[in-house]
Amino acid sequence: MRPRRRDSNRALTGAEPERSLRYRNLVNPFEPVRIFSDDEIESMHLAALDILERQGMRVLSPRGRATLAAAGATVDEASGMVRLERGLVAAALTSVPAGANLVARNPARSCRVGGRHVVFAPVAGPPSVSDLERGKRTGSIADFRDFVRLSQAFDVIHVLGQMTEPQDVPVNERHLDTTLAQLTLGDKPPYFYCRGDGQLGDCFAMLRLAHGIDEATFQAEPRCYSICNTNSPLQLDVPMTEGIMTFAAHAQLMIVTPFTLAGAMAPITIPGALTLAHAEALFGITLSQIVRAGAPVMYGSFTSNVDMKSGSPAFGTPEYAKAAFGAGQLARRIGVPWRCSSATASNAPDAQAAYESQMSLWGALLGGCHFILHAAGWLEGGLTASYEKFILDVEMLQMFAELFQPILTSADEIGVEAVAEVGPGGHFFAAAHTMQRYRDAFYTPLVSDWRNYGAWTDAGGRTATERATTVWRATLAAFQPPPLEPAALEALTAFVARRRSEGGAVPAG
Repeated sequence: MRPRRRDSNRALTGAEPERSLRYRNLVNPFEPVRIFSDDEIESMHLAALDILERQGMRVLSPRGRATLAAAGATVDEASGMVRLERGLVAAALTSVPAGANLVARNPARSCRVGGRHVVFAPVAGPPSVSDLERGKRTGSIADFRDFVRLSQAFDVIHVLGQMTEPQDVPVNERHLDTTLAQLTLGDKPPYFYCRGDGQLGDCFAMLRLAHGIDEATFQAEPRCYSICNTNSPLQLDVPMTEGIMTFAAHAQLMIVTPFTLAGAMAPITIPGALTLAHAEALFGITLSQIVRAGAPVMYGSFTSNVDMKSGSPAFGTPEYAKAAFGAGQLARRIGVPWRCSSATASNAPDAQAAYESQMSLWGALLGGCHFILHAAGWLEGGLTASYEKFILDVEMLQMFAELFQPILTSADEIGVEAVAEVGPGGHFFAAAHTMQRYRDAFYTPLVSDWRNYGAWTDAGGRTATERATTVWRATLAAFQPPPLEPAALEALTAFVARRRSEGGAVPAG
């Protein structure tokens, strides 16, 4: 029997269609693109090691410097500079897991990082949100909850995230509300900001309550993830340093990501920017393994260029895609799973936003990326989370997911008998071969409108962006949170109330 193809993950209106597991565990069947030779990659790797040995990185955290010094790094306390001998880096790389299971509260939502697996994560961190009806505005906790609902609703989004910064919640309590939203409105792996041990301690405790597990079980496998950005060039601030250490100590998934813009925070050439980013990633990865050998960690890349006329960041450029290919090769050189991004500099969910995001995705997915952050909702260079862009991105992600699906090539699929049945000059619309398959032969779009111009005009002539508004609104209206044990919900609510009464936790700085 032929496997049932997915209709689509369109917003639910009326009776809910059967859900599919088709997009939950994606495997990329394509060989990664190589833009550099092995010798060229080796030259960049050795140059990065030379940077770490001769220059090092400035580490602003005293605890981080002490940990590195105890492991054999050369530390200058006066300047904060830490140099790593290449043997120390090489030893750390031997303990990095080649992959990890990211365990969800709902086992069916767990996902694999590494190998040929691909994980799509939503946009993270924008201070603003926008939609066509309400315009651009400061992100709120209501918006944050909406984006959790949207991330939960579509199977092609595999994990949750910090989709906006809810600025109507005090910073000492914000982590409580965002974690509660992720744990009660979703059952996928959550994202926690690295803003000090106080806040992470609360987040980890809440996750254990939601999962109904103890500390030992929590540390047995990663159940959450975070991103630590280096302060390029060659600096690690206090929250990022200690975030790497805390996630490693608890065996949770850390993604070390230098943010290098060629011509601004990195050399203007692609090999130069990649080499600097590689050195910074190696530094963070080494720190994680010093804290706990075998801690799950990923090689993050976010290398793009700037507009040399204005200095503004540019995303989704040819240089961005080339840098992605190169970053993938460098990650494979050291045997560490790789994270990339989907990004655009567009200020609106328009054609520019679509083609820049797609260029980013081609660079990441053809480059062999395992984890794509900002895969849905990113706008305005990461300053805005857009409701319409989220839906347009989901459409694009589902199309890539369909591209990954295997093609059956049995004699029945090839259909020689169908050709004989139709004969010269005929058509295949009514052929038995077609009638057996027409309901599920092709991908059914979420947003795209394939009607002719007259039918499209008669229906209102709405653009894809306008149709995306209808989709996100219908999706939110139909949303039902996933089941959560009443005892777990009660424990979470009580924990948040207690920590709020105690003043929450001040972010590290």
